[in-house]
Amino acid sequence: MIVILLGPPGSGKGTQADKIKKILNIPHISTGDILRESIKKGSPIGEKAKQHMQSGGLVPDDIIIEIIKQRITGADCKNGFILDGFPRTINQASALDVLLKGKSLKIDKVINMDVDDKIVIERISGRRTCRGCGTNYHIKYNPPAKENVCDKCGKELYQRDDDKIETIKQRLVVYRKETHVLLDYYKEIVISIKADKGIDKITDSLVSLIKTND
Repeated sequence: MIVILLGPPGSGKGTQADKIKKILNIPHISTGDILRESIKKGSPIGEKAKQHMQSGGLVPDDIIIEIIKQRITGADCKNGFILDGFPRTINQASALDVLLKGKSLKIDKVINMDVDDKIVIERISGRRTCRGCGTNYHIKYNPPAKENVCDKCGKELYQRDDDKIETIKQRLVVYRKETHVLLDYYKEIVISIKADKGIDKITDSLVSLIKTND
């Protein structure tokens, strides 16, 4: 089972993919998570991607495609995987088609998680991350017991550069320009759902869609 989750930043793709992977028993592949880890480690790919991410732009396709190519060869991907944050452009989608064809695989489900920009901005700008253990919080939906202090390790919480309002707005502009066209690319198989409900309700909707005609 190969599932692609589309949608703007802040639509909940990562949250839902983490929940769905346990139900389907397949890995969640997030290019954003992989890139942030690469940046933290100071790897060559991380350094190349860093300035693009901080400015709200898209990381060049060649870097992203190479990451995906390496990741889907992992043993844990033999029964499928959930892609979150890839593809983001037509070029990436075409490259994915070539990669999968070479392995005699195909995309089973493409689900677009639709949400208004206002909600996206509220969700992302409220995120806070622990400088020590990396635990994530939200000032409205999942606040720490003590303001700006991690419940787990007591270290300071901070707002990532790509979670700041101006960067979010730029990311949305880029999304509308570069990624929204994927809805046309996958028009034969894409299904859209409203992603402005409660987390569990969205999960139920996604699982129902994914298992239909499974």
